[in-house]
Amino acid sequence: MTPAQTTRLLPQAYRPLFAHAGFKRLLPALAASDLGDGMSVVAVAWLAIEIAPPGRSGLLLGAALAAYALPGALGALLFGRLLRRLPAARLLAADSRIRAVLLGCVPLAWATGLLHPVLYVALLAGSSVLHAWGNAGRYSLVAQMLAPEQRLAANALLSSSVSASIVIGPALAGFLAAVVSPAWLIGLDALSFAVLAVQVGRVRAPGGEPVTEPKPGSEAGSEAGSTSEAASAAGTGAQGGAVTGSDGPSAGLQLLRGQPELLGVLALTWFFNFLYGPAEVALPLHVTDDLHAGAGLLGLYWALFGAGAVLGGLAAGALRRFPLWPVTLGIVAGWGFALVPFGLGASAPVTLACFTLGGLIYGPFTALSYTLFQERTPAAWLTTVLAARSAALLTAGPVGTALGGPLIALMAPRGVLAASGIATVALAVVGAAVRIRSTRRPASRPVHGSGPCGGAARP
Repeated sequence: MTPAQTTRLLPQAYRPLFAHAGFKRLLPALAASDLGDGMSVVAVAWLAIEIAPPGRSGLLLGAALAAYALPGALGALLFGRLLRRLPAARLLAADSRIRAVLLGCVPLAWATGLLHPVLYVALLAGSSVLHAWGNAGRYSLVAQMLAPEQRLAANALLSSSVSASIVIGPALAGFLAAVVSPAWLIGLDALSFAVLAVQVGRVRAPGGEPVTEPKPGSEAGSEAGSTSEAASAAGTGAQGGAVTGSDGPSAGLQLLRGQPELLGVLALTWFFNFLYGPAEVALPLHVTDDLHAGAGLLGLYWALFGAGAVLGGLAAGALRRFPLWPVTLGIVAGWGFALVPFGLGASAPVTLACFTLGGLIYGPFTALSYTLFQERTPAAWLTTVLAARSAALLTAGPVGTALGGPLIALMAPRGVLAASGIATVALAVVGAAVRIRSTRRPASRPVHGSGPCGGAARP
């Protein structure tokens, strides 16, 4: 079967993406790095336990997992002034190179007997310091490469790749760890990022030039609205003024304050992730305390959720015809309703079905959220705004997870799961009320931008 015949088998929304040479080259490298990260979820924890001093495995495990994730928020704040002017492709390549080098040092240090716990944590922390900028560069690069009507389908593929890696990566790591040390699995993750760095450097615009990001104040920077409008909305002059002189995430937050719709998307996503945190803590205890089952059932819950999220994410490409805001709010409410049966004493088969349905409903959320940002943010500021988004969201899950422990002591695991679901439904209702109220206001300026939300008045 020829490539053209294979492309015709794809849903209509995805066919243009696989006809785009740059995206077709980039997607496998992104998927490989996602799979490497999925394996590292298990490998990082397993290696921490192996090298920990006696009686200190819990402390090193917590430090290693935190070091692999949290420094991204710090890097977004500290390096904003230096990095926010770089093109999206260079940001993604820089993050990939740092990950490749520092994660690659882990198996080398382990093989030579030099992997001290402090060195291990330091290497993990250094590898994640540009996580927010690399993630922003990924979605900004896709927005620059593709036409606006192709972005939702592309975002759906990227988010589905992440969801699939959550299902496949840990299972693959568990299988391989029985044969080789988890240090070598981290080395495979490093290799995947080395490949990604090379592939990003090969991405070219349609005219054959490397993909570059427009400068603030340039004509290309007005794709999602005029630059002067966006700058004035952020409290600056037409050329960026005070925003340009700010650190990256600070500049992004200044711009968001002037565009309430984007700020609303960020707030909705933050609280959505925050309310998910207690459920993540409560589910294992629900399995052990309420259902009196073991790790196999817990793994089945997450495997079915991940499978549903992959299918739901792939379906996001077909949602282009619908208004994105109502669909996004419906996803938030749907996930909340999927958790309510846990609190009603439903049996394991029923809650497994609900959790699978919840994954299916949740699947398109990330793609829709990024598409709203891509359509509403001037192209010149997209990487900066997405970095601010990533930095803010890195705090939501840990805060919610920390709240889960005290809530379980008060309400028991089953009650926490139900309360998380009810609060999430309430979040969707509040979001819908704010959205309806804001769209009824007279628009104070003409609306620019494209896509399903492009004709709606901005709040």
